[in-house]
Amino acid sequence: MRQVIIAGNWKMNTSKEEADTLVMGILSGMADVKSKVIVCVPSPYMSQVEALIVHSQLNLGAQNLNINASGAFTGEISADMIKDFGVQYVIVGHSERRSLYGETDEIVAQKVQVALDNNLTPLFCIGELLEDRESGNTQVIVSKQIQAVIDQVGIDAFKNIIVAYEPVWAIGTGVTATPQQAQDTHVFIRSMLAEHDADIAQTTPILYGGSMNLSNAAELLNCKDIDGGLIGGASLKAQDFLQICKAG
Repeated sequence: MRQVIIAGNWKMNTSKEEADTLVMGILSGMADVKSKVIVCVPSPYMSQVEALIVHSQLNLGAQNLNINASGAFTGEISADMIKDFGVQYVIVGHSERRSLYGETDEIVAQKVQVALDNNLTPLFCIGELLEDRESGNTQVIVSKQIQAVIDQVGIDAFKNIIVAYEPVWAIGTGVTATPQQAQDTHVFIRSMLAEHDADIAQTTPILYGGSMNLSNAAELLNCKDIDGGLIGGASLKAQDFLQICKAG
């Protein structure tokens, strides 16, 4: 049975003080949370959050990494830098990285490779634009994104990958895929993995990442093939985030 995973993506939010308050608020309610919980924090606060969550059941994640180990890449962060702060997970291929910073399927696949090579677990994001959904091309886009990673790292690598399906039209918009829409796409993702390895398809966690919040989390998480959530806005409110964690 796949464990429920709830990952909070703070994006470019919080101050030093707000990060303290948010983490302490989450920690205060973790006693009866059974899900695996990850907080993906802005890089300036990694050290701070690392110290706050030591010996707790919270796991630390990063929001991005560079494919290079070091060098003249101003403003970037490497896998080794991330690991210095006890990070175990890293978001790769988020739609904002793809759309705002031009990350192609090939670049995303390279980042997955670098993460795995450095014993980091990628939260590998995939998802379609609204026009793709409306034109019936969801499966075409999603399969292309997955295939790029399979071509790069092989199907066996999915033993150490968490997939996050995030329909781009539902990120930060307040619009959420219906549970049936989300479930159908998760089934398709699992079936695509099964074409390469049936066992890996059944054990790979697939999270939903499109405006999951307090009001819809329980219904989404009740779907057979939705194994958790990649939470944006709701992860910035400790009590809302905790309730989502408990819904799993």
